[in-house]
Amino acid sequence: MDSSSTARKRVLIITYYWPPSGGIGVLRCLKIAKYLRDFGWEPIIYTALDAHYPNYDPSNIKDIPEGVEVHKGKIWEPHSWYKKLTGKAKDENVNNVLYVNEGKSSLLDRFSIWIRSNFFIPDARAFWIKPSVKYLTEYINNNRVDAILTDGPPHSNTRIATLLKKKTGIPWLADFQDPWTQVDYFNNLSLTSWGLKKHQRLEQEAFKHADRMTIVSDSWKKDLEEIGAKNVSVIPWGFDPDDFKNLKVEVEKKFIISHLGILGPDRCPKVLFETVRDMMNVHPDLANDLELQMFGQVDHSVVEEIKNIGIEKVFKIKGFVPRQEALLKTCSSSVLLLLLNQQDNVMGRIPGKFFEYLAAQRPILTLGPPSSDVANIVDKTERGYTINYNDKTKMRATLEELYRKYKDGSLKQPMTKSIAEYSSINLTGKFAKLLNEIT
Repeated sequence: MDSSSTARKRVLIITYYWPPSGGIGVLRCLKIAKYLRDFGWEPIIYTALDAHYPNYDPSNIKDIPEGVEVHKGKIWEPHSWYKKLTGKAKDENVNNVLYVNEGKSSLLDRFSIWIRSNFFIPDARAFWIKPSVKYLTEYINNNRVDAILTDGPPHSNTRIATLLKKKTGIPWLADFQDPWTQVDYFNNLSLTSWGLKKHQRLEQEAFKHADRMTIVSDSWKKDLEEIGAKNVSVIPWGFDPDDFKNLKVEVEKKFIISHLGILGPDRCPKVLFETVRDMMNVHPDLANDLELQMFGQVDHSVVEEIKNIGIEKVFKIKGFVPRQEALLKTCSSSVLLLLLNQQDNVMGRIPGKFFEYLAAQRPILTLGPPSSDVANIVDKTERGYTINYNDKTKMRATLEELYRKYKDGSLKQPMTKSIAEYSSINLTGKFAKLLNEIT
């Protein structure tokens, strides 16, 4: 160990998601760990051994800091049990059943969600909590740890830290990518009154013991404070400029509108699909020019809507792709589609991929409230358009404008207003500042 590493303060980062996990959820803690040493902190990682991730992407391993301590605790998750009970394939992704279902739900699916909702609290990693607390208490007793940083969901991470803070008194910074009881899919849980009260009790206990809290948007900060959270700061998701340095990008020749990530039933853009159909009746070339490309899981209800409206010809489901390919597709698309969840907490919903959309310098078409936190950033960075889901007039005018720009070639021009404030290194500096304050 070099002298500079021994001089740094040491922060224990508790995160379920860690390489080789793929998807967007792994990136928050991974990018924090990547840059923390620049701010005088040495990360120590605690994660799950042989976790059942939604998808895998070994390319993320390149961002793990050289020589960093990584500890892995054994975990039991109910996914294999759920697959056997419901007759799903061994390799099927069942992590996101509360967001999206690729087929119609059966009685067994609903029963399984009831079991998950009331007996796996706060989430499906609940049986990881007790052994993790035991392991980490022993580690802390034998090694210097100056602070704890957690990221949730899964809020099993948050619960582990709550118990560690009570045992050790070590300062704790609790980061929330998504809220706990205020998250959109919380309403999809099949909770008993007992289960609901337990979630609320554990959440309040976390609020009580965390020295500082961070969350990704201004609206969600207010929401948390309304249910008792204190000392809450906003640190949004961001993008890592390193991820875009060596990409060889050329905007596709076709008029490609791409959506990356989960597309659940509460994000189904029916009016957008209808507008595409109507424009195809007016513009003979559009059926050959246009592709609506969807990367990631797509709910069966969205596919059914596409069939009912009759635009299957231009609709392409691409499934999960490795991160490098996803970034290339993001940068080479004509337009990037951002679909906000049509739920009560939509005003503060800023998907992690949004900041990579910003970095791609392509126009963004956002569907959701024009007064949302996302819309404010779109306006500030001059990156595109925000339209209410059901605003047919503006939807048509915007798509006509984008198609006209595609035809005359001007749509290929990059959108270059600075977004440096959202870079991972700048955001990690904010985390480091808070860690300094609580220690």
